[in-house]
Formats: sequence, structure tokens, C-alpha cells
Amino acid sequence: MEFKKCRRCGAFFASSNEVCSCCQTRDEQDLYRLNNFIDNSGVSLSVANLSAGTGISEKNINRFIANKSFDFEV
Repeated sequence: MEFKKCRRCGAFFASSNEVCSCCQTRDEQDLYRLNNFIDNSGVSLSVANLSAGTGISEKNINRFIANKSFDFEV
């Protein structure tokens, strides 16, 4: 196990994950909201539109895209 800084909140923790256990739960909730929003949206989506429509920060959406946590095409 490695001592890391959480990429979401900045807290230090020991784990092989990139986020702490509290943020892991938040990430799962955010991914659910993102997927739900994308499935129900009939418009062209950008990171800014996703952020505005879901309340999830652009930083976290970009992190999800970089980690391939969900499928997204601009």
C-alpha cells in the first residue's frame, strides 16, 4: 500500500486507490449522476454542459474522462 494525496479532496491516505474512501463514495455517486444525465440528454454535451447539468466540477469530470471511468465523446 502506498501513502498518497487524494486527487479529489487533497487529504492524505494509505491505499492503492487514487482517492480516499470518503471520496470514493462521492465518485460513485457522481458517476451515477453523470451516466444518468448523459442517458437522458438529447443535446450535444461538453464538459461545461455536463458540469452545469449535474453540479459536478469540471475538474472531477475531466478526471473521470482521463481515468476512463465512463464513456464520453465531445
